[in-house]
Amino acid sequence: MCGIVGVWDSRGQRSIDRSVVVRMNETQHHRGPDETGTHLAPGLAFGHKRLSIIDLKSGQQPLFNEDHSVVIVFNGEIYNYQELIPELTAAGHVFRTRSDTEVIVHAWEQWGEACVDRLRGMFAFAIWDERRQSLFLARDRMGVKPLFYALLPDGQFIFGSELKSLLSHGGLSRELDPRSVEDYFALGYVPEPRTIYAAAHKLPPGYSLLLERGKAPAKPRRYWDLRFTGSTVISDADAQAELVERLRESIRLRMIAEVPLGAFLSGGVDSSAVVAMMAAQSNSPVNTCSISFDDPKFDETAFAQKVAERYRTNHFVDLVQTDDFDLVDTLAALYDEPYADSSAIPTYRVCQLARKHVTVALSGDGGDEHFGGYRRYLLYLNEERMRSALPLGVRQPLFGTLGRLYPKADRAPRFLRAKSTFQALARDSVDAYFHGVSIFRDDMRESLFTSSFKAKLAGHRAVDVFHEHARNAGTEDPLSMIQYLDVQTYLVGDINTKVDRASMAHALEVREPLLDHKLVEWLASLPSSVKVRGGVGKWLLKKTMEPHLPEDVLYRPKMGFAVPLVRWFRGPLRERVRTALLDGQLGQTGFFNRSYLEHLIDAHVSGQRDYSSPLWALLMFEAFLRIGQQGESATPANAAAMAAAA
Repeated sequence: MCGIVGVWDSRGQRSIDRSVVVRMNETQHHRGPDETGTHLAPGLAFGHKRLSIIDLKSGQQPLFNEDHSVVIVFNGEIYNYQELIPELTAAGHVFRTRSDTEVIVHAWEQWGEACVDRLRGMFAFAIWDERRQSLFLARDRMGVKPLFYALLPDGQFIFGSELKSLLSHGGLSRELDPRSVEDYFALGYVPEPRTIYAAAHKLPPGYSLLLERGKAPAKPRRYWDLRFTGSTVISDADAQAELVERLRESIRLRMIAEVPLGAFLSGGVDSSAVVAMMAAQSNSPVNTCSISFDDPKFDETAFAQKVAERYRTNHFVDLVQTDDFDLVDTLAALYDEPYADSSAIPTYRVCQLARKHVTVALSGDGGDEHFGGYRRYLLYLNEERMRSALPLGVRQPLFGTLGRLYPKADRAPRFLRAKSTFQALARDSVDAYFHGVSIFRDDMRESLFTSSFKAKLAGHRAVDVFHEHARNAGTEDPLSMIQYLDVQTYLVGDINTKVDRASMAHALEVREPLLDHKLVEWLASLPSSVKVRGGVGKWLLKKTMEPHLPEDVLYRPKMGFAVPLVRWFRGPLRERVRTALLDGQLGQTGFFNRSYLEHLIDAHVSGQRDYSSPLWALLMFEAFLRIGQQGESATPANAAAMAAAA
């Protein structure tokens, strides 16, 4: 795992100051503390920070082909690289290393832009081809590895693994994109391809970008998309048998490393399944890492311990205090743009623990999206049955009125909390799902933002992001549709972002076998009835793992990786939140209505409403403005200090 940066002159061959690319590179020192590499040529500068995993002796980057006409900087792992070497060797390519990086170089020479179709793994890379005078960038299909870029007014094209590297260049405007602010307060992250800055972009998952000197800038090209067909006809028994084989293959490929390897073990279904499959293919005990909490409502370690004992793993557990809220500023510096998933705190801590024992850790990320595991999926499917029974023209006035009149009852039993359900039933399917996952729902954002800020949106609504993806989904199956929406938004913008930044802060490589694109494609070909059945999410995975895992690990209620925000904001963080939101950077933006901020704080502190998630989103936005926007995160010293933070 690594960090990459680059500067390319799209207009000619103007010299690039070495100190610029060195500065950009050093902001990402935490991503690759083992080695540093740079390459400068007329109109080109590449930088690389290496975390050595494979071919420790000769895999240094930037890496070249035989005549130095092609050079690459690469972040990630290509799991099928050993399969590609004989094919490329037979085609006449000569290998000087045993690294997966060199496979990409020769794959580019052999297949050009189509090289990405042959790669199986997680990756973000940039290739400069001197003969073709072209710069080629690509990102993996599931968006596991990040890639940011910007075309500056002077014609310089800059890119990097993290936004801080672009900011440290010095030529990128820090003007915020109002659309990204709207999206963030709805979703808790800035979805691809936008960033919080108007001038910078994320290369979306499954996209590549080819730039040629002297030609007009090209648009990113999609080389892969996930198709939910549900067309595979297979018996339950055969599906379970095939899933075991596919899991074993995906995990076997991700166990290739020349450094200590282990796994996260939360005690949930996904990570437990990964550990079970690892243990079956390992000649030595698997290293497993868990985080425990001092509050039993958030602690799953008893279930993790059961799995660890069953498979006799080397199990490591660290206790995290549920008042572990001192990471707010660290997280703001780490993510470079607003990010409101509070589970980033325990994720940071479990990565910190894992790095004490291993350099590579396998995780269970992606299981909920691809096996149908989220509780919101069950709720949505129930609502969808009601929506399909009544036309929108009937539902909208009926349930819209009920949604307005029904009181908000955060403290009532779940079956009495009907307000959100009524609001969802008054919407179309995509709007309803967006409504269900929003942090600040439409009416809340209407109250949150000032009139002057809403004018800057020029009609943009965060739900537009979902509608755009829905038009490309290619399915009318309700479960498949929302799975597709999550793959395009939540999985990449929230989950993958969280894990990448938290792990790289500690120079830890995390591999996600449940995000293997071949496994994911097969799962998408299965009917939804094997994913959610009889009110049970992840039905196929749970039935498949019954011989391998305890029943209470498989079928207990989902807990999640949560922190006690409700209690924090009514107790130890009460004054901090009030000061940050009312006296901090938020007021200087002109974006927010102060009276509504006061309402959110007062209603939550009094116990009248649970506004913990909206308050956390505001707190993290204020921290971003105070830290990220002031340029603090763009300094090498700050990046190094952040990576070493305890």
